[in-house]
Amino acid sequence: MPTALRWIAYPVLFLAGLALIGIALLAIIVVLAYPQLPSLEVLTDYQPKIPLRVYTADGHLIGEFGEERRALVRFQDVPDIMKQAILAAEDERFYQHPGVDTIGVLRAAYANFTSGGKRQGASTITMQVARNFFLSSEKTLSRKVYEALLAFKIESNLSKDEIFELYINQIYLGQRAYGFAAASQIYYGKPLKSISLAEAAMLAGLPKAPSSFNPVANPKRAKLRQLYVLRRMHELNFINDAQLAQAQKQDLHIKRDVNEFAVRADHVAEMARQMAYERFQGEAYTRGLRVVTTILKADQEAAYASLRRGVLDYDKRHGYRGAKGYVDLGQSGAALDEALEEALQDEVDSDDIYAAVILEAGQKLVKAYRRGGETVQIAGEGLKFAQRMLDEKAPANKRLRRGAIIHVQQDNKNNWQIVQLPEVEAAFVAANPQDGAIRALVGGFDFNRNKFNHVTQAWRQPGSSFKPFIYSASLEKGFTPASIIEDEPLIVSAAETGSQEWEPKNYDGKFEGPMTMRTGLAKSKNLVSIRILKSIGTQYAQDYVTRFGFDADKHPPYLTMALGAGSVTPWQQLAGYAVFANGGYRIQPYIVKQILDDKGNVLAEAQPVAAGDESLRVIDPRNAFLMDSMMHDVVRRGTATRALQLKRGDLAGKTGTTNDFVDAWFCGYQPTIVGVAWIGFDQPKKLGNGETGGSAALPIWIGYMDKALKNVPETFMPTPPGLITVTVPAGGAGETVGKGSELIYKESLPPPPEGSEPAGPPVFPPPTQNVSG
Repeated sequence: MPTALRWIAYPVLFLAGLALIGIALLAIIVVLAYPQLPSLEVLTDYQPKIPLRVYTADGHLIGEFGEERRALVRFQDVPDIMKQAILAAEDERFYQHPGVDTIGVLRAAYANFTSGGKRQGASTITMQVARNFFLSSEKTLSRKVYEALLAFKIESNLSKDEIFELYINQIYLGQRAYGFAAASQIYYGKPLKSISLAEAAMLAGLPKAPSSFNPVANPKRAKLRQLYVLRRMHELNFINDAQLAQAQKQDLHIKRDVNEFAVRADHVAEMARQMAYERFQGEAYTRGLRVVTTILKADQEAAYASLRRGVLDYDKRHGYRGAKGYVDLGQSGAALDEALEEALQDEVDSDDIYAAVILEAGQKLVKAYRRGGETVQIAGEGLKFAQRMLDEKAPANKRLRRGAIIHVQQDNKNNWQIVQLPEVEAAFVAANPQDGAIRALVGGFDFNRNKFNHVTQAWRQPGSSFKPFIYSASLEKGFTPASIIEDEPLIVSAAETGSQEWEPKNYDGKFEGPMTMRTGLAKSKNLVSIRILKSIGTQYAQDYVTRFGFDADKHPPYLTMALGAGSVTPWQQLAGYAVFANGGYRIQPYIVKQILDDKGNVLAEAQPVAAGDESLRVIDPRNAFLMDSMMHDVVRRGTATRALQLKRGDLAGKTGTTNDFVDAWFCGYQPTIVGVAWIGFDQPKKLGNGETGGSAALPIWIGYMDKALKNVPETFMPTPPGLITVTVPAGGAGETVGKGSELIYKESLPPPPEGSEPAGPPVFPPPTQNVSG
């Protein structure tokens, strides 16, 4: 053999020998390793950890609990643009190769060699499935070999579509999202079937590096990755020129708060979570349980918006408190942006109320920096609330100047305004009085700031909102709406109060003399209520109120009970007022309707007993009717006339204001809905002069009812048998509104003289019904 040929042949033979040795070794490895590969049962019987999800009664997601946020989707339900985006980004030859793409490996090896470093990978979708289910992410040769072998085994046991479905549901995509269906909900707040081409390309770019290309954590890098995926889709003829251009220009609206759901019902979701955990323990977070609550989306939205509006209106009435803090803004350029972001990192936003740092402050214009780089301008009406703190004479530690930390919000016209996060708290709950199904529940102003559920956990004095239960007790002791009671000063002994001598006052400081019991309730006269309680007996009243679900030990048997000096929760008030609304039945409020497994099988279901079942009756139907009638007058001509703006005649309820304006309530209903609103400070203190139930709490109730009662016809309680009409004398002894007729219990009338016939409706009240002293 010529020398020249030998110089060529020997190296070739040497390399060929090495290749044969390598192939032999690889064959030995395959023969030895393949039988040791793990079973594919975990793939063929795929059982991922599915979080607990909580829904409204009409199917809207309000909460999700579990380590992994995941939503399973069938392959046929995945949009084609999502499949194409994934193939373009991860594995364009997925449907051609047998699990390992040799062409892709060679292409990646060449690219890495020519670029002087390891820059391209060659993992196929099948290899990623193998890695995610069976292997670690360590970068070693042995792991790569096992990954390839597993890919071949998977391909020989599952179809391409089955492998692709596993990938779509299993891959990690950042923000605790596993699978593309979960990621779509978390990043965009919409189901996977509803995403656009641009949104699909963004999601398809995440598997390569979920942290680096995360649109929440790194929007700029995420955008670059999205544009790359779009270009690859175009190169592979998945999309045309027009689609590419449109998708490149589309602005993506990314949810910054990944815990944000379409309906704000965090306290409801937490109540549902607790119930599910109590029953299923740790499995509740991995079995894919669905908890269906009783709340309705429209009702919950109305309640949430009305409570926040009511709290912010209260807060505005009591003035701006000034800057929350200050930031040193001595830097410039990128350093300034970094300082601003760092300063805002620990400041909380609250829904549409955002923390910001003032960049420029003047009497007519304020410029402020918001998290994420947006600079907002506030002028005109937007400065009105905080104007006093823009003055140079404002306290130095509160004045609004460059570097001051504030909160801003857009008004109805999208103009920015300076606001502040309120210190006061509130609660609202509404239910169907017939069966107790909760329609809306808002446990506080902002769950993320304060997870305490004021509906179920806050024990507060009910004030005058407790009076209807005392009045109801008096009807069973012979009182009627026409009974005359003195509204005059009274001194109560220490023995009767349980502490010290007491000289109660009316909330307005006025005494109006004798009046009917109906008027006493409408005007919320304290002295009338005290005299009624004194007459019927405190022990009797303490026992009587337990019929409505109140705890006897929370209402000591003293005359102060007449003014609501005990303790209740809004949840208890709801159940109590439902008795009046439904004609005398004590129903049990409930908030979880069903618990279902991941296949839709019912694991637990509420079995409410509805009003009408006589086993639930706790007061005479005549009692309920008369109380309903008297509480209609509270709205028509009493302390709740503000509710007349709803332009309905079927509203009833009672305001409540505790001593020194510490708690404000309104508890009221229409025959189809009962609702309770409360406002006060967590550490009880004065709300402010004039902050009564009618001015502070009632607007929250009205805001909800305005939406909830839309298109609901007026309805009224039918008159039960056993009532009789009597004539009430006009204007007797200072009574200014006791004119006309009144319904009373038939047995309340003294029997007529034997053998006599009444000439017409009896005149009432007889002298024995007057209560004074």
